Amino acid sequence: MLQIPSHLEKQKEVTITKEDMISFETEIKEKYEGGKIPAPIHLSKDNEDELIEIFQYINEDDWVVSAWRNHYHALLHGFDRQELMDSVVEGRSMATSSDVHKFYSSAIVGGIIPIALGLSMALDKENSNRRVWCFIGDMTFETGVFHETYKYSRNFNLPLEFIVEDNNLSVHTPTDSAWGEKQEIPKDIIYYNYENGYPHHGTGAWVNF
Repeated sequence: MLQIPSHLEKQKEVTITKEDMISFETEIKEKYEGGKIPAPIHLSKDNEDELIEIFQYINEDDWVVSAWRNHYHALLHGFDRQELMDSVVEGRSMATSSDVHKFYSSAIVGGIIPIALGLSMALDKENSNRRVWCFIGDMTFETGVFHETYKYSRNFNLPLEFIVEDNNLSVHTPTDSAWGEKQEIPKDIIYYNYENGYPHHGTGAWVNF
């Protein structure tokens, strides 16, 4: 189920295909299992269709802010495939960032949310028509930093859009077990649920470096 708020309008056609995305992370998987990536990786799988749909609403000049599982987001927001692959192989899988592509990521749980808020405040002060899109997981959605930022951004009508990617995991623990019961999803944020095709970290294979 993909929830798209009614206030959003499509901005572009996405040219990257589902097959392109899967091929990219399959190559990462093979390099990682071959001992060529001596650093943590976090892969996606089985959410390609939802992301292709979502990125039709994101303008090329908007900011995209993501967490540790960011490869698909970066590809869809204009990163060169080989440039991104080289960065992952060099050990920067969880720190994909670029001023050119207006993209920032961090592996700190909830750490990207205040940054996304600051970016949206800057755009608002500049009277820009651009937006900030903040991708978070369902576990991060439950945290206090999300709720405070969400309330502040809505009270001051800031150009900040949240996307909740719900795989019902808080690292390895089911989110509804960790929190007891999930909060209701606001109607003005993008939301979808999926079952991640890879473990939280790595590929499921033991790797010796």
